[in-house]
Amino acid sequence: MIVMMAGLPGVGKSTLSRALASRLPGAVLDKDEVRAALFRPPYTEYSQQQDDFCQDIMLQTCGYLLAKNGKVNILLDGRTFSRNYQRERVLAFCRQVNANWAVLECVCAEQTALKRLADATTQGAHLAANRTVDLYLRIRDSWEPIENPKLIVDTDQELEVCVDQCLQYLTEQMNPTKP
Repeated sequence: MIVMMAGLPGVGKSTLSRALASRLPGAVLDKDEVRAALFRPPYTEYSQQQDDFCQDIMLQTCGYLLAKNGKVNILLDGRTFSRNYQRERVLAFCRQVNANWAVLECVCAEQTALKRLADATTQGAHLAANRTVDLYLRIRDSWEPIENPKLIVDTDQELEVCVDQCLQYLTEQMNPTKP
């Protein structure tokens, strides 16, 4: 199964995806890590073109992992999936390789996300140098609603509560009940 971790910067997608990967088990493919590995400064752009390229590399990696083990759960992290075309690329890939998919949309109070962003910036704790309050506001203001089936996860809750909700949802998606 391929899982899109959707949500604004600072809402806890990475924290949740790592916790989920350890419980599923699964693999996390993080766009920010892919970018950092492929594009060292001064070649790091944080452009839409570079983001899309990194997502394509992530999907190629999904194909490789699924070919080796069709039951692997892959969590796509590091991208907000705020645009329909970003989600549609993943869905088209899933159709191509006949893989199940799910969307986990992480949300939290704006003050929580902004504090997380500020804390990470102060501590230099995030790979993406563009992960700022300004980025949060720009993405928030241009967000295209997710129309696909999804689970909305309020990451203001305790991490274990979020993980349990996600695991229940993903289990249902992997094993849908037949009428």
